[in-house]
This record gives sequence, structure tokens and C-alpha cells, in this order.
Amino acid sequence: MTSTASSTDTRQGQAAEEPRPSWQQRLRRFGYAARPRSDVRDRLVPPYNRPSPRIWATIGLRSDVADRITRWSAWGGPLLVTLIAGLMRFWNLGSPRAVIFDETYYAKDAWALVHNGYEANWAKDANDLILRHNGHVPVPTDAAYVVHPPVGKYVIGLGELIFGFDPFGWRFMTALLGTLAVLLLCRIGRRLFRSTFLGCLAGGLLAVDGLQFVMSRTSLLDGVLEFFVLAAFGCLLVDRDRARAKLAAALPVDADGRVRPDAHTAETTRFARRPWRWLAGLMLGLAIGTKWNGLYFLAAFCAMALLWDVGARRVAGARRPYVTVLKRDTGLTFLATVPVALAVYLASWTGWILSPANGSGGYFRNWAATDGKGGNWTFLPDWLRSLWHYEHEVYLFHVGLTSPHTYQSNPWSWIVVGRPVSYFYESPNPGEAGCPTDAGEKCAREVLALGTPLLWWAACFALVYVLWRWAFRRDWRAGAIACGVAAGYLPWFLYQERTIFYFYAVVFVPFLCLAVAMMIGALLGPPGADERRRIAGAAGAGVLVLLIAWNFIYFWPLYTGTAIPIDSWRSRMWLDTWV
Repeated sequence: MTSTASSTDTRQGQAAEEPRPSWQQRLRRFGYAARPRSDVRDRLVPPYNRPSPRIWATIGLRSDVADRITRWSAWGGPLLVTLIAGLMRFWNLGSPRAVIFDETYYAKDAWALVHNGYEANWAKDANDLILRHNGHVPVPTDAAYVVHPPVGKYVIGLGELIFGFDPFGWRFMTALLGTLAVLLLCRIGRRLFRSTFLGCLAGGLLAVDGLQFVMSRTSLLDGVLEFFVLAAFGCLLVDRDRARAKLAAALPVDADGRVRPDAHTAETTRFARRPWRWLAGLMLGLAIGTKWNGLYFLAAFCAMALLWDVGARRVAGARRPYVTVLKRDTGLTFLATVPVALAVYLASWTGWILSPANGSGGYFRNWAATDGKGGNWTFLPDWLRSLWHYEHEVYLFHVGLTSPHTYQSNPWSWIVVGRPVSYFYESPNPGEAGCPTDAGEKCAREVLALGTPLLWWAACFALVYVLWRWAFRRDWRAGAIACGVAAGYLPWFLYQERTIFYFYAVVFVPFLCLAVAMMIGALLGPPGADERRRIAGAAGAGVLVLLIAWNFIYFWPLYTGTAIPIDSWRSRMWLDTWV
């Protein structure tokens, strides 16, 4: 009797005779497996995976040297991947020396914004004048009607202030943030999977994705949005680990030194200030201040963070984890995200708010004093009423935008790379603009916003795996990845009649890379797998990764605007819809 009671006590508060819920029994036929029981501390904050000692023994390294390499790799690996990504993104960044695609809006809006505090109308020949005079042109003061908030343009403008009003200057900050996004994803993947290798693999996949690469070398807003969204996700991930570590430290320890669940501790422990959650709110505010679809990430990430708290308190022994989170965590989560994001968004309009309200300032800045006189809201400051009117007009523009465009696409086609966007195209003669003299005919020189096809097609299978693992294995990591993809992808299905483009998908590309990395981790096999299984998994995973890298190299000319013979260009048009 004594041994039985002792055994029961050490099972994390689970009674031996407690029946498994019926839904779990039903899901077993689809591959559901209950999470193995272990020390509650390890379940709350799992340890990081370490390379097998057999690897170091095979190489011939001493254990102390191996430990030092393991410690250094936590930052050394991500920094090495980031260095490679940065070299690729900054190489010949000023080429093409042209205003490509929507740079015609954002590069000039950014320059006006950092000088006037608001965007301005430029002359029709402004692009030619800017390139001809190396950016030494007067800044207009006539306010322009623009339909995106100012944060992303301030970011672009910072690069222009440092390096000049030319292609390198207006692409510098997007290249920098695109490179830093690789570093963020390496560290996020490492924390998410508890594996430096899988983290660096996820970052490496992002480094060789064609869409993220092209967006990093183009002065558009979506790459800036991607960075802030990814940074917010990383902040919430750090907050999750720290909150769970605090909860684990507060739980009692039994006579065997094992941390045990405790309902009182799980339901009364407060997570204090949670600075990383406040920082996530700041990042989400900057995301919304770049493009409005950041709002979907705000809602999705807040829900995800609360569900993480529910899971932590349940593992710690809370009897009613949802009620506990509602009482203890929901209010602080709301305060740390929604009001902070709103405050950041309003602060981003400071230049417009401080501009003159006499008709010579920002667009609609004088609306409250002219067309907006009277009404029920006159007790509010004029700048706030004018801004609200401006935002309402922008909303009507966005939902009503149906003007046809050559490169518009339906979101159904995005995930299979159905309709990429051509940012730049020209046909130089042999001997001109890098076209080989022996080409025989004109070359093609193009910048094509095209995701690395094999990576995206592999991601289709990876998403199915992630959804299966989330639904039937209850893997929170898969749920987090699915949340990031859903917040960036699914909202566009509400606007299928609107003029939308494939490059909007860049915001959820990091989560696709995490999904592929997770699938590759499964291919490699579990830690306890035998040698044969490991070798087969490593071979399959290695072939997939090498094919993705080769695919990126193959399309390199289309990502960088390198002149190639027209036949070589045609051979890269794998689908008719890419032309």
C-alpha cells in the first residue's frame, strides 16, 4: 500500500485510476499520443537539446571543448547565418538604379515625411529628376493623400537621411531589417524547438527565400511589417519562458527533488510586470503603424499569449486554468498590448499632428476646422477628429479598391506561388547592362518577387504536418506557427474582390520557414531513434535543404535584376502565370 501511494504521489497530481478523456481515445486512431509525463519543471521550461556525445567522439574533440562550442553556437550559429544573409542582401543593393514598382510611392513619401512631417505630391517626372540629380531635388510642400500609416516610411526615410536620396539609400533600411529578421528567426526557432540546429535551419531557409530576399532589397512597407511582427512574436516567446520559469520556481519540491504541481501555487502566482509582453505591445504598435493588417496579428498574438498562460497554469496544477487566467493574466495582457499599440500608433502621426492646421499642413489636417465643423464630437481636439476622418476615408479606400492590375492575384494562389509580381523588367542588347556580348539576341533583366518555389511547395506539406501535430499531438509549437500563418494569410480571403498582391505574403514567410524546419526535425527522427533511422532521416532532410538552396541560386538572376540570355529567362518561367 505504501509503495502504491508513493507512486501515485509522484505523477504530477494525476490519479492512477483517472480515465483518459473520451476525445483522446477517439483521436488515437489519427495518431494522437498523450504527452509523456516528466518533472513539472521540465514540462514548464524544457531544457535545450545538446548534440550527442558520439558526434564529438567521432570528430575527436574533448568534452570541455565540445561544451564550449555548444555554448558559443547558441549565438555563433545564428550570427553566421545572419552574416551570409546580410552579404547577399547588401550586395549591389543600389541595382537596378531605378525606381522599381511601388518604390515610386514609398521612397518619395519617406523623403517628404522626414522633411515635412507629412507626405507630399511630387511632379510626374520626379523619378527621373531624382535619379539624374542624385536626389538633390527640392521637397514639395503640397500635401498628398496616402493610404498607409507613417511608421514604415519613417524607417525607409532613416536610410535616406543617412545614405542619401538614391536607390541604395531608400533600400538600406529594408535590407537591414530583412537581415535582422533572419537573426530573429534563428533565435526564435532555437527557443521554440529547443534546438540550435533547427533554429539556424529556420533562419537559413528565410535567408534563401526569394520573396523575402527581394522584399529586403526593395523599398516597400511589407518587409518592415514582417520585421515588427516577427519581433513581437519573439518577445512573446521570451515572455512565455520567463513566466513559466517563475511558476516552476514557485512550485513545491518533493522528497525526491522533483517539482510537483500545486493547485494553490498555480492559481495564485502572479507573473509581475512581464516587460517582454509590454515590448511585444510596442512592436505590434509599430506593425500597425506600418500597415493596418498588423491589427490581425495583435488580436491573434494576444489570444495565443493567453492560451499559453492557460497551458502553463494547467501544467502547474491549476484546477480551473481558464478562470485563473481570466482573473490573473487577461487584464495585464490587454494593458500591455492594446493600449500600448494604440499609443504607439497615435505617436507615429506626430509629424502630421504638429503640421499646420491652416491648409498648408498634412492632408485633411484642417478638416475639423473646415468641413468637420459642428456635430456631436466637437469636445475632442481638432487634430483627433481630423485624424479620425482621415482614417475613415482610408478605410473606405482599402475596402473599395477593385481597380484591375496586371499582377494582382487571389490569395488561394499565394501558397503555391501562382502569380509573382514583376518589380522591374528591361531587355538590354548584347554588350549593354551586363548582357553578354555573345548572347545573340536581347537579354532579359528582371526583379521578380517570387518565393523560392521548392521552399514554398515544401511548406504546403509542412503546414499540413503542423496542423496535424497541433490537432492530434497537442503540440503548442505547431499551434504557434499556425497562428502566425493564419494571422498573416487568412484575413486576405475576406477581400478576394479587392486588388491584392502575392508579395503581401512576405509577412508570414518566417512562419512558413518554421513549419518546414519543424517538418525537417521530424524527418531527422526523435532523440531515441536508432542509427539506421537517423541516417535515413538525415539523408532525406539534407536532400530537401540542398534542393531548396539550389533553387534559390537558380533563380538568383531574377531576384537581383541580373541580365541573362532570353532563353535562360524563359527556362525559369516554370508556370505560365509567372510571365
